[in-house]
Amino acid sequence: MQKSSLVPVVVVALAVGAGVGYFSPRLFGTGAPAGGAPRATAPDPAARAAGPQAILVEVQKVARRPFERGITAVGSLRSNESVTLRPEVAGRISEIRFTEGQRVNKGQVLIRLDDSVPRAEFEQARANFTLAKSNYDRSIELQQKGFISKQAKDEADNAMKVQQAAMVLAQVRLDKNDIRAPFGGVIGLRNVSTGDYVAVGQDLVALEAIDPLKVDFRIPEIYLSQTRTGQTLQVSLDAMPDKSFGGTVYAISPLIDTGGRSIVMRAQVKNPGGQLRPGMFARVKLLLDTPSQALAVPEAALVPVGDDQFVYRVQNGRAERVQVEVGQRREAMVEITSGLAEGDVIVVAGAQKLRDGVPVKLASATASAL
Repeated sequence: MQKSSLVPVVVVALAVGAGVGYFSPRLFGTGAPAGGAPRATAPDPAARAAGPQAILVEVQKVARRPFERGITAVGSLRSNESVTLRPEVAGRISEIRFTEGQRVNKGQVLIRLDDSVPRAEFEQARANFTLAKSNYDRSIELQQKGFISKQAKDEADNAMKVQQAAMVLAQVRLDKNDIRAPFGGVIGLRNVSTGDYVAVGQDLVALEAIDPLKVDFRIPEIYLSQTRTGQTLQVSLDAMPDKSFGGTVYAISPLIDTGGRSIVMRAQVKNPGGQLRPGMFARVKLLLDTPSQALAVPEAALVPVGDDQFVYRVQNGRAERVQVEVGQRREAMVEITSGLAEGDVIVVAGAQKLRDGVPVKLASATASAL
C-alpha cells in the first residue's frame, strides 16, 4: 500500500523539476537559449560613444546686402477725375449719344436736350443784332455827312452792342442743352432715358477717368521725416493676388490726423489696360529713403517658437539654436536686427529637423560656396 501511494508523488516531483530546468534560463537570463540560438548581446560601447548620426543641411553665410526698407499700409483706389453729369437747364432729353461703359473724349456731346425754344431765341437775337449792326453802319455814314449828330451815332453803337450781348446770351443758353464730357474717361450707368424730362441739377450719369488712378493711404506720423513726393511704391490687391502695380507719391496732406496720428498720402498708379477699378481695396508698400544695406537671411531659415524667432548657426560641425530679432521682410528675405553677425553660417534648409547641439553635415553644393 505504501509503495503504490508514493508513485504519483514521484511523478509530480519529476515534472516540476523538468519545468524549472526549462524555464529558469529564460526567467533569469542565464544559460544558452533554447534551440541553440545565439544569446542577445549588449550594445557596443563604441557605437554608444559615436552619438547620433549627422543631419544633412544646406547653409549660407550671413552677409550685408541691398535691402529696401518700407512701410506697409492699406488704402483705396480712386478715379483720377470723377464727376456726375447734371444739366444746368431743365428740359426733355432728345438724344443720348453714348453707350454705358464707353470711353469718351473731352468735349464730346453725351446728352442733348430739346433745344427748339432756345434755338429760336438765338435766331431772334442774331437777327436783332444784324439789324442793329446795319443801323450802326448807316449812322457812321450819316454822321460823316452831317445828317445826324455824334450822339445819334453813339446810340446806334450802344444798341448794336446790346443786341450783340443778347445774341451771346442766347447762344450760351442754347449750348447748355448739349451736355458734354468735361474730360476724357469712361461713362458709367445712366439714370435717365430718351424722352425723360430732367430738372436742373438732376443726376444723369457718372464719368470716371481711370487711367491713371489715385491711391490714398495713411502712414504713422513717425515716418513723416522719411517721406517725400516722388517716392515709389507697389500696390497689390486681394482681387488680383498674382499681380502688383507700381506707383509714385505726388501729394502729402499738410495736416496730421490727430485721432490716428497719421498722415494721408496720395499716389498715382498707371492703369493702361483698365484692369483696376476705383474703390478697390489696396495694399501699399511704400519704399523709404533710408540706408539700403542690412543683414538679411532667407525666410526659410527662421524657426518660430511661439512669438520668438530662432535660427540654427553652425559651429564646429554642430547646430546651435540662436534667438534673433527680425525687422522688415522683402521678397522672401528677412532683416536681422540682432542675434547674428556678418559671416555667421546658418542653416537655410533642413532646420525643422534640428535641435540644439546635434551634429550636422553640410550639403556639398552649399559647403563649397562658403
